[in-house]
Amino acid sequence: MKGKVYLVGAGPGDPELLTVKALRLLREAEVVLHDDLVAPEILRLISPTAQIQNVGKRCGTKTIRQEEINFLMVTLAASGRLVVRLKSGDPLIFGRVGEEIEALRRAHIEYEIVPGVTSALGAAAAAGIPLTHRQISSTLVLTTGNLASGNDDAGWGQFAAAQSTLVVYMPGQNYGEISARLAAAGFAEETPCAIISRATTSRQRTYRTTISDLHGAPRLASPALLVVGEVVRFADQNLVDEAGTIPALASELAKDSSRDEELLR
Repeated sequence: MKGKVYLVGAGPGDPELLTVKALRLLREAEVVLHDDLVAPEILRLISPTAQIQNVGKRCGTKTIRQEEINFLMVTLAASGRLVVRLKSGDPLIFGRVGEEIEALRRAHIEYEIVPGVTSALGAAAAAGIPLTHRQISSTLVLTTGNLASGNDDAGWGQFAAAQSTLVVYMPGQNYGEISARLAAAGFAEETPCAIISRATTSRQRTYRTTISDLHGAPRLASPALLVVGEVVRFADQNLVDEAGTIPALASELAKDSSRDEELLR
């Protein structure tokens, strides 16, 4: 008898943003295959009897190939297990869920997608940034800084002209390159932008700057995303750091790094 695979979104980090269904499945799962960026607080909600395996990557280093993840899901479900494939944010947004669905369909494995709060929505809410505004931006674009081979960002120009809000997932650490790409696409240099790190968690950091000064932004911890557009001006002043706070922010980042090393030991 075949089991079933649930492709579940864990949300941006705060366990209270899990859906009721996601929480139930974490308690019922026999096997949980989770991404590296799923918050530890959420992993602690998994049934103590479940088999748990990290199938994500850290700092760009893959612990397992996508083909191996697909094989694990298929094999475990085919043996009759209830499998939760747990992804940070929402599985349908830059979660490679399309590739996993294809593998499950080819193997005739039953599956179900359980959506989660995607990082763009969680991060914007936590920083007090409205991603759309009736008088400023009526278009929201979700894109990624890690472009797949063969793609380019030539289409960003149309979003600049339309005064869209652009949310860049996985912007990387080379903010100078991102700044140059945005300027080349037609975004004005004074366009405000915000880097939001570890959104919705107790260690969230939000740094606000402009496209012209983005190259000087501090390297915030992953997961992080970049919000670009006039809506960033609405960010909660009590929740953001700016250029004058870089020394203090650097000190906080050093403390965070030390805590991360302790967690990994």
